[in-house]
Amino acid sequence: MQRAGTKRGAPAPTLTMDTLAPLSDLGLTLPTPAYIAGAILFGLVGLIAWRLGRREARRKTQWIGVALMFYPYAVSSTWLLYTIGLALCAGLWWDWP
Repeated sequence: MQRAGTKRGAPAPTLTMDTLAPLSDLGLTLPTPAYIAGAILFGLVGLIAWRLGRREARRKTQWIGVALMFYPYAVSSTWLLYTIGLALCAGLWWDWP
């Protein structure tokens, strides 16, 4: 059965849409793979620190874990993500007994 308005054997119409152009016009860019990997890594370290801090009643460790989980939402550049993440991980290292 043939759809109305199409000829048999004619190629289907293709939609060409640049979905990144409206984002670029607003000044938004997609994160790099290094940024995504860092956000996941520091988020997991933060989750582990938060759980261990809660289990052992260590408030400082718990709050550093919360910071590690949520700061990637406020940081947009990759170098800053890794700098802050490593500084918070160093804080965990020195806080650990």
